Amino acid sequence: MTQPFVYLDHNATTPVRPEVLEAMLPWLGPRFGNPNSAYRLGQEARKAVEDARAQVARLLGAKPEEIVFTSCGSEADVLAIAGAAHRAHERSKGAKKHLITSAIEHDAVREALRVLEKRGFEATTVGVDAHGRVDPQDVRRALREDTILVSIMHANNEVGTIQPVGEIAAACREKGVLMHTDAVQSAGKVPIDVGALGVDLLALSGHKLNAPKGVGALYVRQGVRLTPVITGHQEKNRRGGTENVASIVGLGRACELAAAELDRHAAELSALRKRLEDGCLKIPGSRVNGHPTLRLPNTCHVAFDGIEGFQLVVALDLEGVCVSAGPACSTGAVDPSHVLAAMGCDSRWCVGALRISLGWGSTRADVDRLLALLPGAVEKLRRVGAAT
Repeated sequence: MTQPFVYLDHNATTPVRPEVLEAMLPWLGPRFGNPNSAYRLGQEARKAVEDARAQVARLLGAKPEEIVFTSCGSEADVLAIAGAAHRAHERSKGAKKHLITSAIEHDAVREALRVLEKRGFEATTVGVDAHGRVDPQDVRRALREDTILVSIMHANNEVGTIQPVGEIAAACREKGVLMHTDAVQSAGKVPIDVGALGVDLLALSGHKLNAPKGVGALYVRQGVRLTPVITGHQEKNRRGGTENVASIVGLGRACELAAAELDRHAAELSALRKRLEDGCLKIPGSRVNGHPTLRLPNTCHVAFDGIEGFQLVVALDLEGVCVSAGPACSTGAVDPSHVLAAMGCDSRWCVGALRISLGWGSTRADVDRLLALLPGAVEKLRRVGAAT
């Protein structure tokens, strides 16, 4: 009998937990009201949305009124960056036009800044070290009188390195500059307290923490004003469009579960990751990328010399194991990862990279199955490469 597949690509997306689905189902059926309607059916939906807002806020140490629901993490990033940029530019009559980011950001951030640059804004990109970590002093040196916002991700989606966001945010506060962080990969995996971090804006995505695809949220510190990207009166005029009640309820429940299980789950994932990495490093010509300690507990980024990571992904898929050679949003890209390039990785390590990401439902048996397959798959690809 064919073995069930092993899913080890939780940084790409996560399964919807049964508890989350159960919470969502009534809002996909009989409780279908518009949360902006005045009658009871609508007000029941409104209460569900506000309850979910409070659940998301508790995961982040925020106030419920500081949470804006969006369609995804990418939209939350764009709302933060473009919304802050356009508002500051308009209020300063064009004097404020500078933004800062890092060389390893998600494409949602990179593309938002490219669009702004085409509209006359200026962006400075700071580099990272060999572990993929930003130096706060580089950000401090890049700050200018006309800087509006700094956008540095909380944890990298490829190698898992956690950034010194708190230190960077402190430097921003000294200059009166807004600080945004993309926490899509870290929310629900490591503790986040927006007050302790000192950030003004923080984005997360439902499908990265066992909620459905198509829902996200942006934390907006009280007092911060943004120019809406989608106009309308919903979300206190911050994001137009009728709220996706079922998915928002799912996001709220997922955040509640993540908050309750965070410490235990992180410890379990760290132990599994260590077992996984120890096994990978037994294969000759292998290395692990990312910071050795300041890293997401679920993320293993390993590279093998003499192979192509994409071919290894295909070989493992044929054996029923799901992993990736990089972020899902760049599948099919022929260029090396911009993250690995920024870290100064040699091209042979970039080509042979594999991202293995654990999550809810991952087991020791899953890890052991992958480790049983990897040595043979790597060796076979090396023989094929040597023969061509």
